Amino acid sequence: MHRRNFIAASAAAVAGFGPLSSALAAENGVTDSEIVLGHTGILSGPLGVPVKVVMAGAGLAFDAVNAQGGLSGRKIRLVSLDDELKPEKAVANYEKLLAEHRVFAFFGCVGSATTAAGAKVLNQSGAPTVGGYAVSDSAREKVGGAGYFVRATFAREAQALVQHLTTIGVSRIAVAYLDNPGGAEVAKLVGEALTALKLKPEAAVAVKGDGTTNEASGKALADSKAQAVIMYLGGGIGGEVMKAAWAAGGRQMFYGMSIVPGDVTAKLVGDKTSGLAISQIVPYPWSEVDAGAKEYRQLAERAKVDIGYLSYEGYVNAMVMIEALRRTGRDLTRAKLHATLKAMKLRMSNMEIDFTGASNTGSRFIEMVRVTKEGKFLR
Repeated sequence: MHRRNFIAASAAAVAGFGPLSSALAAENGVTDSEIVLGHTGILSGPLGVPVKVVMAGAGLAFDAVNAQGGLSGRKIRLVSLDDELKPEKAVANYEKLLAEHRVFAFFGCVGSATTAAGAKVLNQSGAPTVGGYAVSDSAREKVGGAGYFVRATFAREAQALVQHLTTIGVSRIAVAYLDNPGGAEVAKLVGEALTALKLKPEAAVAVKGDGTTNEASGKALADSKAQAVIMYLGGGIGGEVMKAAWAAGGRQMFYGMSIVPGDVTAKLVGDKTSGLAISQIVPYPWSEVDAGAKEYRQLAERAKVDIGYLSYEGYVNAMVMIEALRRTGRDLTRAKLHATLKAMKLRMSNMEIDFTGASNTGSRFIEMVRVTKEGKFLR
């Protein structure tokens, strides 16, 4: 595969703009040969690892369309900046991407507090943002009509996990969540899903994203005597918390929300991984019958990108972005892209995506999968 379109944070990523057609002279980020997209997200530390995988998956789709000549003769270029999951830095990145990199739209931006903090800039700019990752339901509401989120809401994930557990007879449920605004909101959603069934969490444990509270968090979960723990923990943090809980005498089953990387967790916990289940928000990447999944795997193998749910989510999100740009046509403006997205219904990689309703979330897809000790997924 050719050079990645995912460009790491660097002022050197800005390329000179070619001549604009007269119809497009006022529209930033669009030239006769290029469409520039912007991304801000955490790319460093433990929480940056899965984000890089998501964006590598997106790069597969962008590279593929560019290799075919782009869209109406324009190639897609993605400029990415690290915000360390800090709201003030995310706002600065949004402003920099607009003012210096002159991006046309945003893609794959990460985080709840960071997205909420950037809402004002997004709404004022008129630039759409598509395919955000790990963005809470309330942050989605704050960006309003500026945002188009492919993955199902966290409320839907929480409801699906609680329903699954109670259906198999598990009623004592704890939640472990990242100690940030998005994590706190997810913990509240799990609590609401339990309340609807006249239950309450056995424990709600906040875990620092830098890993410094893993041991204490694991002990708190072990002491709770919960039968199962629902995790909203990115990177390797979930696996470390699981190990700490077992070391403290806990015997809980663990269930992850979609931000939990099963393969990374399996490397950390080994043989005990077989008890881990995760709610996934994109279909099975290893499907032999879905043409979209097969094409994704071929591209990933060629580019040496890890095949899995994380990179597949990035790929699906990028395909939605590409389709929206394609449908908008040659006369590309932000207003016209918004109009295309608001009218968009499609089936992408065996999942239904619909932005035509009142919600700015396009998919309701949820599927529960088991993780093996080898880091493979079983439906």
